[in-house]
Amino acid sequence: MPKMKTHSSAKKRFKVTGKGKIKHFQAGKRHLLRKRSKKAKTRLTGSDILSKGDANRVRALLCI
Repeated sequence: MPKMKTHSSAKKRFKVTGKGKIKHFQAGKRHLLRKRSKKAKTRLTGSDILSKGDANRVRALLCI
């Protein structure tokens, strides 16, 4: 049986931490930023850990 292929868009969007959790970056900071407050733009900076249910779905896409 051939190897499972990793989902290409998932590998660009998610990273696995050292403890095996799935990390993602906040959406909504690419364009149309004029109307957002500075506080809202700051909140979108950085990364976050996926919830347990979503992480299981992403694991299947990443073949982990």
